[in-house]
Amino acid sequence: MRTEEVLSGLGTGVWRWAAHTDRVALDAQTARLLGLPPVQVSIHASAVRARLHGVDFIELNGILDLALAEGTLAEGRLRVVDAQGDVVRVVRCRMRALESVPVEQTEIVGTVQEVIDTPERAGSGDGPLGTSDWRLSREAFLLSAGRALAEARSTDQVLRVAASLSMPGFSPDGMAVFAVEGDDLLLIGHQRQRAEEAEPFRAVSLDAAFPASEAARTGRAVYIAGREEYARRFPEAWRHARTVPRGSWAFLPLVADGRTVGAWMAAFEDAVPFTPDERSVLTTVARMLAQALSDAHVHESERELADGLQRSMMPAVARVPGFDVAARYVPSGGGLQIGGDWYDVFALPSGQTALVIGDVQGHDVRAAGLMSQLRIAIRAYASEGHRPDAVLARASGFLTRLNERQAGDPADARFATCLYLQADPATGTLTVARAGHLDPAVALPDGTMIIHPSEGGLPLGIEADPAYPVSEHKIDPDETMLLCTDGLVETGGHDLYSGQARLGAAFSATLGAGLEAVADAIVDAVTGPGSYATRGPHSGRSQDDIAFVLLRTAGATRLAHPESERHMYLAVPQSEQQRISDARHQLRGLLYDWATADQIDAAELALSEMIANVMMHTDSTANVMADLTGPPGRRVLRMTIADADGNLPHRRHPGEMASSGRGVLLLQELCDGWGVEPRGDGKAIWAEFREHEEQVNAER
Repeated sequence: MRTEEVLSGLGTGVWRWAAHTDRVALDAQTARLLGLPPVQVSIHASAVRARLHGVDFIELNGILDLALAEGTLAEGRLRVVDAQGDVVRVVRCRMRALESVPVEQTEIVGTVQEVIDTPERAGSGDGPLGTSDWRLSREAFLLSAGRALAEARSTDQVLRVAASLSMPGFSPDGMAVFAVEGDDLLLIGHQRQRAEEAEPFRAVSLDAAFPASEAARTGRAVYIAGREEYARRFPEAWRHARTVPRGSWAFLPLVADGRTVGAWMAAFEDAVPFTPDERSVLTTVARMLAQALSDAHVHESERELADGLQRSMMPAVARVPGFDVAARYVPSGGGLQIGGDWYDVFALPSGQTALVIGDVQGHDVRAAGLMSQLRIAIRAYASEGHRPDAVLARASGFLTRLNERQAGDPADARFATCLYLQADPATGTLTVARAGHLDPAVALPDGTMIIHPSEGGLPLGIEADPAYPVSEHKIDPDETMLLCTDGLVETGGHDLYSGQARLGAAFSATLGAGLEAVADAIVDAVTGPGSYATRGPHSGRSQDDIAFVLLRTAGATRLAHPESERHMYLAVPQSEQQRISDARHQLRGLLYDWATADQIDAAELALSEMIANVMMHTDSTANVMADLTGPPGRRVLRMTIADADGNLPHRRHPGEMASSGRGVLLLQELCDGWGVEPRGDGKAIWAEFREHEEQVNAER
């Protein structure tokens, strides 16, 4: 026997509710318990709610919300009422969400069984079973309707909520919402009406002899208790409405902030007397509906304005000779959909291309205004032919002067982070100047993402004439460079390191894809549904705007090359010895799939010793280079540290209490090979580590 047949024999009904369509499938036993004809049927959820006591429905809805959040079973008792609102029976309902469907298509399955041996009420409060509790039930209905309408953020959501309302004792069989547009009344939404029924009422004049027009024109509700009354009072409209199988209608004005914004029609299958109690409920619902529609219209207008303003500030990415470029801007979703993040890509008179990424402090109109002015200023300075460091220095002076003129209080001054990059398509050389911004990242051909550290200076707007050092990088044809604001890394509660790991995974998943597809995949990884399943360690961190630019040599595609080379470059000046930790972190990222962890630790220690040797015994900058070549299992890591001092290191024999002199001894013990190369402008010390096939097999 089928499970449903067994349960039905025990007096238990089975039902299924699809939340995304608001349809409920009932078996014959469930339909009978709800006072419907005992046949299997699929009906709208509002028809089911109309058969339930309002107080009980509110309580069970709260229990269900908690069960959905915890993934547990929800259970409660419900009073079933008839068309007059009298309680006819008490049922026990159990329900649970299906886990095999997407979150946006939640489906609830459950059982219902009559409770026979108890005189208690299913809901809270006093009163014997079988009494009509209209006032309490309608108060519960209005609370539920008010909450649902207040949470609706768009016109479509408001209309869906209005269509799902089930008033206790006299639930509408159809509804329509009209909006005032000039001298006309336009139909903006309807439910449970055929298209041919609604077509004559899609656009009617406010002066027309239609009940909806009269309600909107006069600001007074129009109640029509029967078909004969409709034909007598509104003969012109009745010619179109007589084919509609309805018994009574209520047309109520929608008034928000003292202004009539439309009209709401509630149609009923049977003749409804519209008692003062029923008119009070309808009037209250109309007021809430009017306010919800007004709020939704304001929200949509603000969103459209902000989106249009932001799009006007974000330039279209034009074709760049020698490079493929893709860019994205994603607002945070909180408050105004506008902020201080920006990107820019434009051609320079020299034939090179400039790429700019920046973030003005704050998330408001002033931040957006400063961002727009700063973007234009940087374009102007770059077009004059200045080098990247001079462009940022002039931009900092420009923002400093803006702060002095616009901020009445020095505490209101804004600063901005920025990275300015000049790309030479002929050589693939990238010249970078950085003002407090994140370093650029590069995705290697095998999907590995590494950071290209570059020297930087203070954010823009702090000093009028700061100095910005310049770094040079080179992008190979099969590499992709990423410039981004911190929102791309930190959105979702991530910090710098966990956010970079998430981006690295997104790059690895897009091998062989075009640049636009890579950009879409990055946005989805950071803001899509899957991003909420991998929250970062700082879940309380607020969201931020996202802006990023991808750069790749024109015509190149990133294919999976397991034998491809990996490179790393970093400069460690004497004044920034803390960058030694950056070098260690970059090296560990370069060796993420090396066969043995011990060798990674040894390479990291050797790198630290070689850089420390330059810091202690010379006055020059340590230029760190690392190259990883060869197929997995037989790869070679070669680390080279170059400096401008010509004195070569030599082996020493430190005593037991000596504080230095062991660097060369460590290299001899840790590395597979090392040496020193004299150069015309100094020297370079190198060290090699070799990965062995047997080590890879042992790890597996």
